[in-house]
Amino acid sequence: MTVRFVKMQGIGNDFPVFDHLQPGAPTIDQIQDAAMQLCDRRFGIGGDGTISVLPSEKADFAMRMFNPDGSEAEMCGNGIRCFAKYAFDSGLTAKTEISVETLAGIMMLDLMVEDSKVTQVRVDMGEPRLERAQLPMEGPSGPVLHEALKLDGEVLYITGVSMGNPHIVFFPEQATDELILRVGPKLETHPAFPKRTNVHAAQLVGRDELVMKIWERGAGPTLACGTGACAVGVAAHLNGLTGRDVLVHLPGGDLRIQWGINNHVYMTGSAAFVYEGTIEL
Repeated sequence: MTVRFVKMQGIGNDFPVFDHLQPGAPTIDQIQDAAMQLCDRRFGIGGDGTISVLPSEKADFAMRMFNPDGSEAEMCGNGIRCFAKYAFDSGLTAKTEISVETLAGIMMLDLMVEDSKVTQVRVDMGEPRLERAQLPMEGPSGPVLHEALKLDGEVLYITGVSMGNPHIVFFPEQATDELILRVGPKLETHPAFPKRTNVHAAQLVGRDELVMKIWERGAGPTLACGTGACAVGVAAHLNGLTGRDVLVHLPGGDLRIQWGINNHVYMTGSAAFVYEGTIEL
């Protein structure tokens, strides 16, 4: 079957977006089965995952996201901003405040609009989960805060944060591509993490400013990870490195992360249309 898609990106995290609200749309099972092919940058569309726009009985819309290895992600921070821009710009909604059902819960989004187009999206990412079992990670109960973890003869001091999906953050003196390429795949598949994990190296460059490098579960190195930036902001404050409002520099661009006194994490960033097309499934 011939399937229409819209390619979108949020600070370099790119996704083919599939609108299941339209006549003749593929089923969600068809997208999941084809996710590896669709995300392949040589034999498919290319992307850091697929985004599906679906109806919801609990919210304005529902979102599903599949990784390039075919696994499903509970949430995607950059993906949900692309989702919101697609929904508004394509006329699925005229509201500038929308709710989106995800596997990590219902997310509330504020859309910033100029000339009838979404330019920025502020997402209420909900509360961070800090208990070890919520990551999940093997070991005793309690938070994972600056905890020593042996990895091939070296010791990393990690902090665990779940934003509905698992993240491990550590704070080297320099966050480099070489470091995340070396450490990321080993941490993702470390036996301490039964569902694998996302991995982030974050370098402090100011009181409330960080640079991060990313290894995404099921995708590898990417230019951006919205839930990862949220985890970095929370972990940096928990470790006494920053305040609760930080600017995070990712390889693809910047995100503002605010951890409110209501314990909710707010992420603000851009999303952009790249192109549209069709592909055979």
